[in-house]
Amino acid sequence: MLDQRQAMDVLGRDAYDPSGDKIGKVGQLYFDDDTGQPAWATVNTGLLGTSESFVPIQDAEIRDDRVQVPYEKAKVKDAPSIDADEHIDREQEQRLYEYYGLDYWARTQPGDGGEPTTTPGDVAGGQTTAAEAGGRARSTGQTTDDAMTRSEEHLRVGTTEHEVGKARLRKYVVTEQQTVTVPVQKERAVVEREPITEGNTDEATSGPELAEAEHEVTLHEERPVVEKTTEPVERVRLATEDVKEQQTVTEDVRKERIEAEGDIDERRGHR
Repeated sequence: MLDQRQAMDVLGRDAYDPSGDKIGKVGQLYFDDDTGQPAWATVNTGLLGTSESFVPIQDAEIRDDRVQVPYEKAKVKDAPSIDADEHIDREQEQRLYEYYGLDYWARTQPGDGGEPTTTPGDVAGGQTTAAEAGGRARSTGQTTDDAMTRSEEHLRVGTTEHEVGKARLRKYVVTEQQTVTVPVQKERAVVEREPITEGNTDEATSGPELAEAEHEVTLHEERPVVEKTTEPVERVRLATEDVKEQQTVTEDVRKERIEAEGDIDERRGHR
């Protein structure tokens, strides 16, 4: 017999009959409110798994990744049609027990006289509750006192560091033209004439009286000379800086709600 922990493991697994035929995937799990034991499971059957059939889960076995139930596939598919909601009422549960040939009253623990500890009148208020696939149990039937604890999820938001890109420095050479004006100096020939005087008579008459002659002067000029030098002009480095910004995070949270049924006055605080 499966206990509560083992029963929760059947959720989402494929159910098979004794012949090894696949029946369908287990969708929901139901616990008996009187005993707190797993009682029923729903299996997705029909075309494309569009309907759910109830099957007793007490004697099921978990083998590897499958659930083995002691009923043939056709038997499970032809089970009484019951909406898979949060509760199975007494009449619906009795129909299922009769269909599978099980003793409805033997499910409760016998008393001193060998009779069930619950009576038909008590069972009407003790319905079977469901736990859905995914592990959200509506009620396991077990209570430690006369109150329920309501829980809810809260968001705790933090940050993690992720690498989003790289930055690098790359140096390359470009060629451009520069124009510079440079002052240059050059020589040119100038004819100078001076009259014969007492002061230059000797120099003027030192040569032959009549003769052919040539006199030549070498001229000079400056030309621009270009010389390139490499000089450092600045230092460039990569650095990082932190920039703070606000980001909004949206996430779904679940909260439990407790509803009371019947003629009940609600009071808050201590009893």
